[in-house]
Amino acid sequence: MLSQLERRFGRFAVPHATLAIIAFQVVVYVIGYTDPTRIEPLFLIPANVLGGEVHRLVTFIAIPPFESIPLFQLFYWYLFFLMGESLEQYWGTFRFNVFLLVGYSATVAASFLAPDVPATNEFIQGSIFLAFAFLNPDFRLYVFFILPIRIWWFALLAWIFYGVVILFAPWAEKVTATASLLNFFLFFWPHIVAKARGGHRSMRRGVKRFSQKPPEFLHRCHVCGRTDTSNPELDFRYCSKCRGDYCYCNDHLRDHVHIESTAASEQ
Repeated sequence: MLSQLERRFGRFAVPHATLAIIAFQVVVYVIGYTDPTRIEPLFLIPANVLGGEVHRLVTFIAIPPFESIPLFQLFYWYLFFLMGESLEQYWGTFRFNVFLLVGYSATVAASFLAPDVPATNEFIQGSIFLAFAFLNPDFRLYVFFILPIRIWWFALLAWIFYGVVILFAPWAEKVTATASLLNFFLFFWPHIVAKARGGHRSMRRGVKRFSQKPPEFLHRCHVCGRTDTSNPELDFRYCSKCRGDYCYCNDHLRDHVHIESTAASEQ
Protein backbone atom coordinates (compact mmCIF):
# COMPACT_ATOMS: atom_id res chain seq x y z
CA MET A 1 0.00 0.00 0.00
CA LEU A 2 2.78 2.44 0.88
CA SER A 3 4.47 1.66 -2.42
CA GLN A 4 1.32 2.65 -4.32
CA LEU A 5 0.98 5.85 -2.31
CA GLU A 6 4.63 6.66 -2.90
CA ARG A 7 4.22 6.30 -6.67
CA ARG A 8 1.30 8.72 -6.62
CA PHE A 9 2.37 11.24 -3.98
CA GLY A 10 6.11 10.71 -3.60
CA ARG A 11 6.89 13.97 -5.38
CA PHE A 12 5.23 15.87 -2.52
CA ALA A 13 7.52 14.38 0.14
CA VAL A 14 9.46 16.87 2.25
CA PRO A 15 13.15 15.97 2.55
CA HIS A 16 14.99 16.53 5.84
CA ALA A 17 11.76 17.03 7.76
CA THR A 18 13.65 16.52 11.02
CA LEU A 19 15.90 19.47 10.28
CA ALA A 20 12.88 21.66 9.51
CA ILE A 21 11.24 20.71 12.82
CA ILE A 22 14.44 21.48 14.71
CA ALA A 23 14.75 24.87 13.01
CA PHE A 24 11.25 25.86 14.19
CA GLN A 25 11.97 24.48 17.66
CA VAL A 26 15.14 26.56 17.96
CA VAL A 27 13.14 29.72 17.27
CA VAL A 28 10.45 28.76 19.79
CA TYR A 29 13.07 27.79 22.36
CA VAL A 30 14.73 31.20 22.15
CA ILE A 31 11.35 32.94 22.46
CA GLY A 32 10.25 30.73 25.34
CA TYR A 33 13.58 31.01 27.13
CA THR A 34 13.21 34.80 27.30
CA ASP A 35 9.45 34.88 27.95
CA PRO A 36 7.64 31.52 28.50
CA THR A 37 4.20 33.13 28.28
CA ARG A 38 4.73 33.99 24.61
CA ILE A 39 4.60 30.34 23.51
CA GLU A 40 1.23 29.58 25.15
CA PRO A 41 -0.68 30.30 21.89
CA LEU A 42 1.29 27.50 20.22
CA PHE A 43 0.00 24.61 22.35
CA LEU A 44 -2.63 22.31 20.92
CA ILE A 45 -5.71 22.98 23.04
CA PRO A 46 -8.88 21.62 21.36
CA ALA A 47 -11.19 24.21 22.92
CA ASN A 48 -9.11 27.02 21.47
CA VAL A 49 -8.97 25.32 18.07
CA LEU A 50 -12.75 25.04 18.04
CA GLY A 51 -12.84 28.71 19.01
CA GLY A 52 -11.05 29.65 15.80
CA GLU A 53 -7.34 29.31 16.68
CA VAL A 54 -6.71 26.68 14.03
CA HIS A 55 -3.00 27.52 13.88
CA ARG A 56 -2.59 25.44 17.05
CA LEU A 57 -3.10 22.31 14.93
CA VAL A 58 0.35 22.92 13.46
CA THR A 59 2.30 25.16 15.81
CA PHE A 60 2.48 22.65 18.66
CA ILE A 61 5.00 20.68 16.59
CA ALA A 62 7.47 23.55 17.05
CA ILE A 63 7.39 23.37 20.85
CA PRO A 64 10.58 21.67 22.08
CA PRO A 65 11.02 19.93 25.42
CA PHE A 66 12.61 22.81 27.32
CA GLU A 67 15.86 22.01 29.09
CA SER A 68 17.16 24.40 31.72
CA ILE A 69 20.74 23.84 30.55
CA PRO A 70 21.24 24.91 26.91
CA LEU A 71 23.97 22.28 26.41
CA PHE A 72 21.45 19.52 27.12
CA GLN A 73 19.02 21.15 24.70
CA LEU A 74 21.67 21.10 21.97
CA PHE A 75 22.42 17.46 22.74
CA TYR A 76 18.71 16.65 22.45
CA TRP A 77 18.48 18.33 19.04
CA TYR A 78 21.62 16.54 17.89
CA LEU A 79 20.12 13.14 18.79
CA PHE A 80 16.77 14.04 17.27
CA PHE A 81 18.49 15.06 14.03
CA LEU A 82 20.67 11.94 14.01
CA MET A 83 17.75 9.59 14.57
CA GLY A 84 15.38 11.34 12.17
CA GLU A 85 17.93 11.47 9.35
CA SER A 86 18.81 7.82 9.95
CA LEU A 87 15.16 6.77 9.64
CA GLU A 88 14.75 8.87 6.50
CA GLN A 89 17.76 7.16 4.92
CA TYR A 90 16.42 3.75 5.92
CA TRP A 91 12.84 4.22 4.70
CA GLY A 92 13.21 6.97 2.16
CA THR A 93 11.79 10.49 2.39
CA PHE A 94 8.18 9.62 1.59
CA ARG A 95 7.85 6.79 4.11
CA PHE A 96 9.50 8.82 6.82
CA ASN A 97 7.03 11.62 6.10
CA VAL A 98 4.20 9.12 6.43
CA PHE A 99 5.63 7.94 9.76
CA LEU A 100 5.63 11.52 11.04
CA LEU A 101 2.19 12.21 9.59
CA VAL A 102 0.64 9.17 11.27
CA GLY A 103 2.17 10.20 14.60
CA TYR A 104 0.97 13.77 14.14
CA SER A 105 -2.56 12.72 13.14
CA ALA A 106 -2.83 10.28 16.06
CA THR A 107 -1.69 12.98 18.49
CA VAL A 108 -4.23 15.50 17.17
CA ALA A 109 -7.01 12.91 17.34
CA ALA A 110 -6.00 11.97 20.89
CA SER A 111 -6.04 15.61 21.95
CA PHE A 112 -9.69 15.93 20.90
CA LEU A 113 -10.58 12.63 22.58
CA ALA A 114 -8.85 13.77 25.78
CA PRO A 115 -9.00 17.59 25.70
CA ASP A 116 -8.06 18.01 29.37
CA VAL A 117 -4.33 17.62 28.61
CA PRO A 118 -2.64 20.05 26.17
CA ALA A 119 -1.02 17.98 23.44
CA THR A 120 2.70 18.25 22.74
CA ASN A 121 4.98 16.59 20.26
CA GLU A 122 7.04 14.81 22.92
CA PHE A 123 5.33 11.49 22.24
CA ILE A 124 5.84 11.91 18.48
CA GLN A 125 9.55 12.40 19.06
CA GLY A 126 9.45 9.45 21.43
CA SER A 127 8.20 7.22 18.62
CA ILE A 128 11.17 8.35 16.49
CA PHE A 129 13.47 7.32 19.32
CA LEU A 130 11.81 3.90 19.63
CA ALA A 131 11.99 3.35 15.87
CA PHE A 132 15.69 4.23 15.78
CA ALA A 133 16.43 1.99 18.76
CA PHE A 134 14.53 -0.89 17.15
CA LEU A 135 16.63 -0.62 13.99
CA ASN A 136 19.92 0.16 15.76
CA PRO A 137 19.85 -1.66 19.13
CA ASP A 138 23.66 -1.66 19.45
CA PHE A 139 24.03 2.10 18.97
CA ARG A 140 25.77 3.58 22.00
CA LEU A 141 24.93 6.78 23.80
CA TYR A 142 27.51 8.37 26.06
CA VAL A 143 25.88 9.27 29.36
CA PHE A 144 27.44 12.48 30.68
CA PHE A 145 29.59 12.24 27.54
CA ILE A 146 31.67 9.52 29.24
CA LEU A 147 29.78 6.28 29.94
CA PRO A 148 28.80 4.30 26.80
CA ILE A 149 25.44 2.54 27.10
CA ARG A 150 23.60 0.69 24.35
CA ILE A 151 20.49 2.52 23.22
CA TRP A 152 18.57 -0.72 23.70
CA TRP A 153 18.58 -0.08 27.46
CA PHE A 154 17.18 3.41 27.05
CA ALA A 155 14.48 2.01 24.76
CA LEU A 156 13.60 -0.56 27.42
CA LEU A 157 13.18 2.22 29.97
CA ALA A 158 11.03 4.13 27.47
CA TRP A 159 8.78 1.11 26.96
CA ILE A 160 8.45 0.71 30.73
CA PHE A 161 7.49 4.39 30.95
CA TYR A 162 4.88 3.97 28.21
CA GLY A 163 3.54 0.89 29.95
CA VAL A 164 3.22 2.70 33.28
CA VAL A 165 1.45 5.64 31.62
CA ILE A 166 -0.97 3.39 29.73
CA LEU A 167 -1.74 1.27 32.80
CA PHE A 168 -1.80 3.78 35.64
CA ALA A 169 -1.95 7.37 34.33
CA PRO A 170 -5.21 9.35 33.99
CA TRP A 171 -7.36 8.50 30.99
CA ALA A 172 -6.26 11.53 28.98
CA GLU A 173 -2.59 10.57 29.22
CA LYS A 174 -3.41 6.94 28.42
CA VAL A 175 -5.01 8.06 25.15
CA THR A 176 -2.08 10.32 24.24
CA ALA A 177 0.55 7.67 24.98
CA THR A 178 -1.34 4.96 23.09
CA ALA A 179 -1.84 7.22 20.08
CA SER A 180 1.86 8.07 19.99
CA LEU A 181 2.74 4.39 19.52
CA LEU A 182 0.39 3.92 16.58
CA ASN A 183 2.94 4.84 13.91
CA PHE A 184 5.59 2.60 15.49
CA PHE A 185 3.38 -0.48 15.42
CA LEU A 186 2.04 0.27 11.95
CA PHE A 187 5.58 0.33 10.58
CA PHE A 188 7.24 -2.35 12.71
CA TRP A 189 4.53 -4.89 13.48
CA PRO A 190 5.57 -7.17 10.56
CA HIS A 191 9.20 -7.03 11.79
CA ILE A 192 8.15 -7.79 15.36
CA VAL A 193 6.09 -10.80 14.26
CA ALA A 194 8.91 -12.04 12.01
CA LYS A 195 11.45 -11.74 14.83
CA ALA A 196 9.15 -13.56 17.23
CA ARG A 197 8.59 -16.38 14.75
CA GLY A 198 12.29 -16.54 13.92
CA GLY A 199 13.19 -16.76 17.60
CA HIS A 200 10.63 -19.50 18.14
CA ARG A 201 11.99 -21.48 15.19
CA SER A 202 15.56 -21.05 16.44
CA MET A 203 14.54 -22.29 19.87
CA ARG A 204 12.83 -25.32 18.33
CA ARG A 205 15.89 -26.08 16.22
CA GLY A 206 18.09 -25.77 19.29
CA VAL A 207 15.89 -28.15 21.26
CA LYS A 208 15.88 -30.58 18.35
CA ARG A 209 19.67 -30.45 18.01
CA PHE A 210 20.05 -30.96 21.73
CA SER A 211 17.69 -33.93 21.70
CA GLN A 212 19.50 -35.47 18.73
CA LYS A 213 22.98 -34.87 20.14
CA PRO A 214 24.71 -38.16 20.90
CA PRO A 215 25.36 -38.66 24.60
CA GLU A 216 28.84 -37.85 25.79
CA PHE A 217 30.91 -40.50 27.50
CA LEU A 218 34.26 -41.03 29.12
CA HIS A 219 34.80 -44.70 28.29
CA ARG A 220 33.75 -46.82 25.33
CA CYS A 221 34.34 -50.52 24.83
CA HIS A 222 36.45 -51.12 21.73
CA VAL A 223 34.63 -54.41 21.04
CA CYS A 224 30.92 -53.89 21.71
CA GLY A 225 30.75 -50.09 21.64
CA ARG A 226 28.93 -49.76 24.96
CA THR A 227 29.83 -46.71 27.04
CA ASP A 228 29.72 -45.63 30.65
CA THR A 229 26.77 -43.40 29.66
CA SER A 230 24.68 -46.03 27.89
CA ASN A 231 25.55 -48.74 30.44
CA PRO A 232 26.55 -47.16 33.74
CA GLU A 233 26.44 -50.56 35.48
CA LEU A 234 29.53 -51.74 33.58
CA ASP A 235 33.15 -51.28 34.59
CA PHE A 236 35.65 -50.14 31.97
CA ARG A 237 39.37 -50.78 31.94
CA TYR A 238 42.30 -50.18 29.60
CA CYS A 239 44.21 -53.21 28.41
CA SER A 240 47.92 -53.05 29.22
CA LYS A 241 48.76 -55.68 26.60
CA CYS A 242 47.21 -53.80 23.67
CA ARG A 243 49.44 -51.36 21.82
CA GLY A 244 47.71 -48.04 22.42
CA ASP A 245 44.92 -46.78 24.66
CA TYR A 246 42.10 -49.25 24.11
CA CYS A 247 39.25 -49.48 26.56
CA TYR A 248 37.10 -52.55 27.23
CA CYS A 249 34.07 -53.32 29.35
CA ASN A 250 34.31 -56.00 32.01
CA ASP A 251 32.72 -58.49 29.58
CA HIS A 252 35.51 -58.07 27.04
CA LEU A 253 38.48 -57.06 29.15
CA ARG A 254 39.75 -60.66 29.19
CA ASP A 255 37.94 -61.77 26.05
CA HIS A 256 39.37 -59.85 23.13
CA VAL A 257 42.15 -60.04 20.60
CA HIS A 258 45.08 -57.96 21.75
CA ILE A 259 45.98 -55.18 19.36
CA GLU A 260 49.64 -55.22 18.44
CA SER A 261 49.66 -52.15 16.16
CA THR A 262 47.46 -49.31 14.94
CA ALA A 263 47.20 -50.94 11.53
CA ALA A 264 45.85 -54.12 13.11
CA SER A 265 43.13 -52.21 14.89
CA GLU A 266 41.96 -50.63 11.64
CA GLN A 267 41.65 -53.99 9.84
